[in-house]
Amino acid sequence: MLNALRPNRATGVARALPRETRDTLFVLAVIAWVVALQAAHIPWWTTVLTAGVLAWRARLALRTAPLPRWPWRLGLLLVTLAATFASHGTLLGQQAGVTLVVVLLALKTLELRARRDAFVVFFLAFFTLLTHFFYSQSLLTAAGILIALLGLLTALVNAHMPVGQPPLAQAARIAAGMALLGAPIMLVLFLLFPRMAPLWGVPNNDPAGRSGLSDEMRVGEIAQLALDDSIALRVRFDGGRPPPAGLLYFRGPVFGGFDGQEWRPLESGFARERRLSADLRPRGEPVGYEVTLEPNRRPWVFVLEAATTAPTLPGENRVRMTEELQWIAQRSINSLVRYRASSHLDFGHGPLQAEIGLQDYVQLPPGFNPRTLQLAQELRRQHGPGPAAAPALVNAALDRLRTGGYTYTLEPGAYGRHTADEFWFDRKAGFCEHIASGFAVLMRAMDIPARVVTGYQGGEVNGVDGFWTVRQRDAHAWTEVWLQGEGWVRVDPTGAVFPGRVGSLQRLRAPATGFAGAIDNFNPTLIAQLRATWEAINNVWNQWVLDYTQGRQLDLLRALGFASPSWQDLATVLLGVVIVVSLLGALWTLWERQQHDPWLRLLRRARQRLARLGIASEEHTPPRELARRATVQLGDSPATRALADWLLRLEAQRYARDSGTTLPQLKQEFRRLAWPARRAT
Repeated sequence: MLNALRPNRATGVARALPRETRDTLFVLAVIAWVVALQAAHIPWWTTVLTAGVLAWRARLALRTAPLPRWPWRLGLLLVTLAATFASHGTLLGQQAGVTLVVVLLALKTLELRARRDAFVVFFLAFFTLLTHFFYSQSLLTAAGILIALLGLLTALVNAHMPVGQPPLAQAARIAAGMALLGAPIMLVLFLLFPRMAPLWGVPNNDPAGRSGLSDEMRVGEIAQLALDDSIALRVRFDGGRPPPAGLLYFRGPVFGGFDGQEWRPLESGFARERRLSADLRPRGEPVGYEVTLEPNRRPWVFVLEAATTAPTLPGENRVRMTEELQWIAQRSINSLVRYRASSHLDFGHGPLQAEIGLQDYVQLPPGFNPRTLQLAQELRRQHGPGPAAAPALVNAALDRLRTGGYTYTLEPGAYGRHTADEFWFDRKAGFCEHIASGFAVLMRAMDIPARVVTGYQGGEVNGVDGFWTVRQRDAHAWTEVWLQGEGWVRVDPTGAVFPGRVGSLQRLRAPATGFAGAIDNFNPTLIAQLRATWEAINNVWNQWVLDYTQGRQLDLLRALGFASPSWQDLATVLLGVVIVVSLLGALWTLWERQQHDPWLRLLRRARQRLARLGIASEEHTPPRELARRATVQLGDSPATRALADWLLRLEAQRYARDSGTTLPQLKQEFRRLAWPARRAT
């Protein structure tokens, strides 16, 4: 019972407030929501300052106290400018501009006195809403902006109701109706407004970005990504049949340089001076698929090993393949992109015979990992020297991983200076980069060219939409060794330690604690199903909204019958739709007002009867004026006074707050009116 009374009590408190106080508090609440959407992308002091200003303004509204004088506002403005410059090093640009807009929106509420000031706040808030798309265009962001939009429209409608204290619920209903009426227009503009790069779209250059693979690999780095459940890419295989799980290697950066601590791409040496040819040799039938790649703030384009043709990215962002089979775009992937690719999962690449450039892939820094070097000498003595012994040496190292008590874990502890020694002899535990790094160091110590490859391995199918989902926790590191007569050969030593990581796609996860752990323990199957459904909904948003490009617009025109559509055709179709819809809307409005408004029909009948008596009028002549003309032209008589009184009550029924007369009563009286006679001229 008490819970049922709380909404009524809250409504009663709101009604008890003065109209100006109530409206001000509502506007402040909407602005707080707009700013809250930006909290993750603006400096911390911006959120604190904005919250303080809004709370101060709310306190002034509740106390009906005067607004602060101009020295206060000027001081806060100077503080904002100084703090913005200190945070961004400039007052110009996207980041600084968004910071200033957010704070200025809050500061403007300190001079919110008249309707004119309210309109400035409203439209500044509308502009601030658009800046959210600089950072995210996800479905959640769109939902949050829609809530803010409805709140601002409600405040705008309420501001156009100057009389009395209309309930906010009434303004909200009108605002929702306006939004629904505008939805078809929005849909037409979305489908047909020409997307001409680079004018179309919202730039997304947030340097923070989401976590992902790096252009260097320090032991322990990918283990952090294993805890990130965010989506890296989605894949839809032709025919809906993915390849075997153990073959799903999405190739990323390749590291051939090792300084004892980090793996990096080769920047100098024989391989840079005399580049090794990729010499890709595909075998078997290719696998076709479509990739939806999330923003990674890098120029890396992920495809299955190994693609023979370049994926086509939207716009002019061309893609090329490096000698290490990595696909690189001209510009960083700062927004969601979708592309098709075709890969041969059975392939060979690299030189078949020894070349000078291979020497870089056996280089090791002096003074590191002495025990690993000694192990390499022992293995060489057992299996013999020379290129012919390389396959046996590789298998010996893999056998050691299988039988030597090595374990796969996300928490191996911090490694010291000799990372390979610690892995092979001390800890015997690690994640994929520990294993791949230690294996590559051992190979090089045995004069076998080796390098580390990073990317994503595996994934999981979404049972709702059938897309193969690859997450950041699927980030992986493996190795490639060069064998005479075969070229570069993929060797994944993690599979020797923990076969489930590569074969059946088992994953180690950090134990969930707190609220997340309680949810997982509640009903894991239900949670997994809800998550799959939500991700499928997000994927639909990505496919049909964020990735609705000019190419898909032209496909729409082809479906409409255009043989060779262009953006000029899009503009023509859009203009035609706008003209047709505008004409239909105008005709509908005219017909609806004339045919569906009973008050107008009754007024038209009265105007026709008055015309027979010689009283001319126009469509816009109000009943009050008709009553005056009837009195002047027909003379003072009981019938004329009754007619004039009826016309005045007809006007009051339409425009007065409480006229006391209903339209059916006026219709009955109209039929019983004794019309005066026409004056002789």
